[in-house]
Amino acid sequence: MQFKKIAFFAILSLLVFTACDSKNNKNDNVKKEKVISYPTIILKQVNGQEIEIKTSENKLTIKNYENKVILLSFFATWCPPCKAEIPHLINLQNKYKKDFEIISVLVSDKKTNEELTSFISEYKINYALTNGEANNELAKHLGGIRTIPTMFMLKKDGTIMEKYLGMVPEEMLESDIQRAIK
Repeated sequence: MQFKKIAFFAILSLLVFTACDSKNNKNDNVKKEKVISYPTIILKQVNGQEIEIKTSENKLTIKNYENKVILLSFFATWCPPCKAEIPHLINLQNKYKKDFEIISVLVSDKKTNEELTSFISEYKINYALTNGEANNELAKHLGGIRTIPTMFMLKKDGTIMEKYLGMVPEEMLESDIQRAIK
């Protein structure tokens, strides 16, 4: 009886720990690669101009902004820290206008371009401000925006240099701009 139990467990073990091999599968040595496509996103500025962004895994190529350091600023008009940052962003845009551009991307806000034109005028914004569904597409591509303000500093070649969550002191942004320009 003991022998039958041992034999039974031995056979059971062989069945459990043995894998089948298909001799007829011709594609065993072919690696299957996952093809990832990166979209080109067209952001619409409040003034009607378009900003074309070609995306990749960790780089954004922004047409007509080549060889410039870019600050992508995701914001909402109702957000107090977003509004408090505006004077600092204006200063930085003025100071580094030769090598630096700010693109402000409206999220979680349903505003008309007329309302945003009024907002731009009220706060004397001197940089690009975008509105539309493509803003959400860009936010998704960058991993989603859960906190506003959120900003991304892009080097001149379009690679993401820094990500900032919440309000950032002007001096810190300026230091990073200077590093990125070099």
